[in-house]
Parts: sequence; C-alpha cells; structure tokens
Amino acid sequence: MRITSNTTEIDFAKANGLVPAIVQHARSGEVLMQGYMNQDALTTTLTEGRVTFFSRSKQRLWQKGESSGNTLSVESVHTDCDRDSILILALPAGPTCHLGSSSCFSADDLSHLPELERLQQRIQARASSQESGSYTAKLLARGSKRCAQKVGEEGVEVALAAATENDPELLNESADLLYHLLVTLESRGQSLNQVLQVLAERRTAASPAAE
Repeated sequence: MRITSNTTEIDFAKANGLVPAIVQHARSGEVLMQGYMNQDALTTTLTEGRVTFFSRSKQRLWQKGESSGNTLSVESVHTDCDRDSILILALPAGPTCHLGSSSCFSADDLSHLPELERLQQRIQARASSQESGSYTAKLLARGSKRCAQKVGEEGVEVALAAATENDPELLNESADLLYHLLVTLESRGQSLNQVLQVLAERRTAASPAAE
C-alpha cells in the first residue's frame, strides 16, 4: 500500500469532520463507490488496509464488506489539491454494490476500459476452473507456444484488415488479438496490470521530447 504524503493534511474541519472518499478500481480505473470518512475512518483504512467509512446513518465506523465479505483492499490513498476529498485506489473482493454489480455507478455507460479487466477475470476463471470445455481452457491446456501462435495469427489478421482498409474487420480482429494476448499472458502467469506498469515506467522515464 502506498500512502501519499499529504493525507495527514486533510481539512476535515471544512466539512464538519467528514470528507467524501471516492474508491476507484486500482487496475481497471472503474469508479466503484463513494462514501464519507472522518479522521478515525481514514486512520483505520490506512492501518488495516481495508476501506473503512464513517456511516452517517449508523453513526459509526463501517468497513466495506463487514457483513457481505466484499471488502476493498487498499492499494494507495490520495487527496485532492484543496485537501477536502480523498481518492482511494483499491482491489475489490467481489461486487462492490449491494445490488450485486461491480460498481455503484453505471460504469458500462461511462467507460469501456473495465472491459479488459473483466475479460482478464473471465480468462483467469477459466484457467482455474475444473471444466475443460471452454475454448479458453482448451487453448491454455495446449501451452504458451500455442497461445503465442494465436497472437501471431491474429496480429497478421489485424494488419491485413488495416492494409485493405476494412474497418469493421479491423475492429473485430483487434478484439480477437486483445483476447489472445490476455490468454498468452495468463499462460505465462503474467497480467494486463504488469503490462500497464511497464507503460507507466516508460512514460516516467521518457523525456518530453521523446514522447
């Protein structure tokens, strides 16, 4: 867990002891939920590594998932420039919303970015399942070399679609390529997040001129 240096400077007094806290998926960027924190809730969140709010209805500290088990594991905590709100990057254990969805917001209407995370989760589920009937499970069972071969085949299809200016086919083949890339990463015990981390490191290391 990474804690930004200005979390000790949050202005709780500005809003009568409570500040809004937004929770965002640490991998996909999906906005999961919003709650409120007082100083004790923030301290508990940082100490225990589980998102803990102050419940205005119950008038007590409330840890997300304390009854359902769908907790939020903290990855990092940040404040905004005015020091009166909190952003928490976290990993959910199960659905975040009490209605059973991944987010308390209509994320499907806001962004398609979580689709890659959802696809990776489905691939991981197929990999760990005892059922071997799915295409994903069969492909993984054939090993990394076959998975890599499929990436190469789909890459060629993407290139051909682009070269022939067939945009619908380009989009379809690109989707196939992304799927097979994630399967190949899974076959090697790697993840999309690790790829994104490499991109982040490159961005940090690159000079403005290089970008």
